[in-house]
Amino acid sequence: MQSEVPITAEGLAEVARELDHLVNFKRPDIISKIKAAREHGDLSENFEYHAARNDQSFLETRIKELENIVKNHVLIERAENSDAVGILSTVTVSEEGGPEETYRIVGSAEADPAGGRISSESPIGRALMGHKAGEEVEVLTPNGGSYQLRIVAFH
Repeated sequence: MQSEVPITAEGLAEVARELDHLVNFKRPDIISKIKAAREHGDLSENFEYHAARNDQSFLETRIKELENIVKNHVLIERAENSDAVGILSTVTVSEEGGPEETYRIVGSAEADPAGGRISSESPIGRALMGHKAGEEVEVLTPNGGSYQLRIVAFH
């Protein structure tokens, strides 16, 4: 049984766009590359054939991931007038001696740490959930360590 995938309506629309592009444009393109490479004869030393098959493998894996998101999605919305950090909150935090950083807490399907979107299931996301501005939270790292963050503000 597949688990539910929390995602916003915007995130689901983006997943649907990517899935459509991969299925209707990228997949046929890779299939034609494989067909053309096969026409060159001996497949054992045919670089184009092996590269296209490798691309096909990555593509099909991504298509399955996206189909899983579409099939098992649960739309999430931000709670109105919430007095604590929750999913879809935008949170500004600071670590002692460091600059302030701002993150939006989203479901794992939409996480993009470089873009400022962190998963509610990530160490930072888990630590922030349910806390308020001014509170200090402990972030547990995957290697067993931890560090403190102060919630400067959220909305």
